[in-house]
Amino acid sequence: MKTVKHDLVIIGGGPAGYVAAIRAAQLGMDAACIDENPRFGGTCLRVGCIPSKALLESSHLYEEAQHRFVDHGINVGGVELDLSKMMARKDKIVDTLTGGINMLLKERKVTTYLGRGKMRDVETVVVEGDEPVQIQAKKVLICVGSRPMSLPSVEEDGDRIGNSTTALSFPDVPKRLVVIGGGYIGLELGSVWNRLGSEVIVLEAMDRIMAGCDSEMAKLAHRTLKKQGFKIHTKTFVESAKRDGDECVVAIKDSDPIRCDRVLLSTGRTPATDDLGLESVGLETDQRGFISVNENFETSVEGVYATGDCIGGAMLAHKAMEEAVVCIERMAGMKSHLNYDVIPAIVYTHPEIAMVGKTEDELKEAGVDYKKGVSPFGANGRARTLGEADGRVKILADAKTDRVLGVHIIGARAGDLIAEAAAAMEFGASSEDIARTCHAHPTLSEAVHEAALDVDKRPIHSI
Repeated sequence: MKTVKHDLVIIGGGPAGYVAAIRAAQLGMDAACIDENPRFGGTCLRVGCIPSKALLESSHLYEEAQHRFVDHGINVGGVELDLSKMMARKDKIVDTLTGGINMLLKERKVTTYLGRGKMRDVETVVVEGDEPVQIQAKKVLICVGSRPMSLPSVEEDGDRIGNSTTALSFPDVPKRLVVIGGGYIGLELGSVWNRLGSEVIVLEAMDRIMAGCDSEMAKLAHRTLKKQGFKIHTKTFVESAKRDGDECVVAIKDSDPIRCDRVLLSTGRTPATDDLGLESVGLETDQRGFISVNENFETSVEGVYATGDCIGGAMLAHKAMEEAVVCIERMAGMKSHLNYDVIPAIVYTHPEIAMVGKTEDELKEAGVDYKKGVSPFGANGRARTLGEADGRVKILADAKTDRVLGVHIIGARAGDLIAEAAAAMEFGASSEDIARTCHAHPTLSEAVHEAALDVDKRPIHSI
């Protein structure tokens, strides 16, 4: 087996891995990156964030053409769905972006290896694949990400019963789709198929959808999704899901079973830290498979680091990317910063839901004295012209210092609007700072401005 040497070897080519490799190369390190898939980019780029958003956009336009173009005086007759073409567009976007990642790695002189990376000892990683190679490096960074969580009682076959990856490539529109889990992944993919004509039934064991989201925003989302045709059942425990010919049967505790065409299991994600040879270097994971790290992302084994989904916390691509940059910069002796209190999150339903900082529920539970400002999208001129009057912005600020503690938005393009809030919070801004900043008119960002004004009960365009 051939042996090669690098300064740093990274196991995993997803958002954390490829970003770490590029930053390491920028800082003069001889970096190598290993991935099992020839298209670098990980779950997010190949079978997660990007393809799901492509389908969400296409399905949204299809629904708009059917039901809302007429409101603009645009009469479109005979709107038809070409699912294969929609899927081809999604695949082309993925191919373009993954190809871009490979090009970036090549341009930065990052050496890439295709195969399964496994640790042999603290300074040796073996790549198992068509061309096995042994890599020696003084530092190893584990960025293996996560995978969809499975349940023993749900018999996945990758066809009729599957996970989020399966739901990105259904060959036809199911008449009835059962989504097990009311989190953001299930609701996003459920939205795609609901718009394309499926009857979507969401089964959530908890008493609400979108656990972790601000409860007020979750309630608004629940109400909106029901209007869109979702059938949402909370406090519903799924006992099993099995295939029965070309149908599926979902057994529910204390209720009648549900027959459907397909089942999407979406109950969270689990770290992909198995079969990495961690035991060979004495590195243990917790009961769920997460790797523990210190403030510099170094594990209990000197010279072995980890970032991204496999260390826990918010399982978000941008969080993984930021961790990767900070990890590499601290390796290089730089003073690098990451504020976990200001990591935005977005749910790409329609309308979008975006959040950063503390929820109102968390502030109440912690006994924090806070004040609140709210601005409805209905009072925003740009929202009205877009035909997107449903939604609101909520800003939570410390009652004494006025420092912004959390911002929550449900409405059109909430995912873009949240960036202003994140930037403001990163620099310790007050609601007064946002209120005193001139926002262009007419824009949706004025809703953020108006909510900031409302924190001190002086809104201009809303009551």
